[in-house]
Amino acid sequence: MSDAQPSHDADHEVHEGPIKTPKQLIAAVVASFVVPIVAIILLTNFVNFGPKTGAGSEGMSAEAVARRIQPIGSIVIRTASGGALKTGEQVFQAQCSACHAAGVAGAPKVGDEAAWAPRIKTGYEALLTSALKGKGAMGAQGGGDFGEVEIGRAVVYMANQSGGKLEEPKAPAAAASGAAAAPAADAASAAAPAASATK
Repeated sequence: MSDAQPSHDADHEVHEGPIKTPKQLIAAVVASFVVPIVAIILLTNFVNFGPKTGAGSEGMSAEAVARRIQPIGSIVIRTASGGALKTGEQVFQAQCSACHAAGVAGAPKVGDEAAWAPRIKTGYEALLTSALKGKGAMGAQGGGDFGEVEIGRAVVYMANQSGGKLEEPKAPAAAASGAAAAPAADAASAAAPAASATK
């Protein structure tokens, strides 16, 4: 039976692939990796060279990048003797009036003697501490645009406008010069008898 079947080997041609040597195989493998990578690079360059339009296209502009990397805060160094101290009314208008002029967020309204009376009874030091460190909804005022003496003046201004009789704090330079003058006068008076004794 096997002799009766015709042989089909003669009808079929031998099919060979294009790769015949190991060098051709290596070249084909390398090309299969390199060609797609080059195609992707060329495609991305083609897309990036087009005009940038649409949502988010200005995100990489120089101005947008500069806005994103700018410092969050800044440090301002002031000298202790940096100009004249503000009055209590000036500090009140600049810092305190937003809440205390209208009584916002539970702040005692300036001029409301009933609201200020229990606070004034605690004394100047307690009022100043509350202002510097914050109390309730009021944030700490110490370390801001105004010094401790200026905040103290604003506290006295508000309390006195509301029925208090507090004394305004003195400027630190005047207190320091008065304190420095006293030891200098004592030293001068002690030096005068010593000089007369040596004569």
